[in-house]
Amino acid sequence: MTEEPLRQPAFVLVRPQMGENIGAAARAMWNFGLDRMRLVAPRDGWPNPAAGAMASGAGRLLEGAALFDDLPGAIADCSYVMATTARVRGLTKPVLSPERAMAEAARRIAGGARVAVLFGPERAGLENEDVARANALISVPVNPDFPSLNLAQCVLLCGYEWRRVTAGVVAERMDMAGADWAEAGEIARLADHYEERLEAAGFFFPEDKAARMRTNLRNLWSRMPLTRADVRMLHGVMRQMVRWAGRG
Repeated sequence: MTEEPLRQPAFVLVRPQMGENIGAAARAMWNFGLDRMRLVAPRDGWPNPAAGAMASGAGRLLEGAALFDDLPGAIADCSYVMATTARVRGLTKPVLSPERAMAEAARRIAGGARVAVLFGPERAGLENEDVARANALISVPVNPDFPSLNLAQCVLLCGYEWRRVTAGVVAERMDMAGADWAEAGEIARLADHYEERLEAAGFFFPEDKAARMRTNLRNLWSRMPLTRADVRMLHGVMRQMVRWAGRG
């Protein structure tokens, strides 16, 4: 099968057994923007209705999946192949983490290479004969006492790392929900308000510690990431407390 140059790796499911797992793998791929699926000799034939039911919105991947009779045919157009495995293989090959593997895939694809990632059947994974055709291995750092991963889980891990490498994923962000950060002057007025009311309530006691208490309170306000709405609310809190105290 001839395709346009790949801007992403082809995910090759080698002899997958259950249609449900193929569908779950398609869903995992599409979660991270991957849509080049290749199937090698699915046990239950192809197409498989169970796969479509499980894909849940990622059916287009199944419709476009390329079907091959054997692994050599599935990777014949690829210049770099990585095989996922959870077992020691006794083969001399570089072993990459999923993060490192997808970074390498992105680097090679940017240089014009075609890259394939192999995933083995659910029961026992890839055979050594399959692995021998790969240029490198991908090994997930799982619990050594329970190394088995579901097919879709393994696809999901690699898809996530691909997305992290290629989509400029931000490690942390703040959703402001329409709010604006308070300016320094607004926070200073809030500090003045609280200091004035606390002074009237006799909070700054004893006298020899009052200056330090005021500094600590100012430092507290400056450390807090306050929005303008927060500042308005805190002014309101203090005003209401003063009113309540006045009623007493």
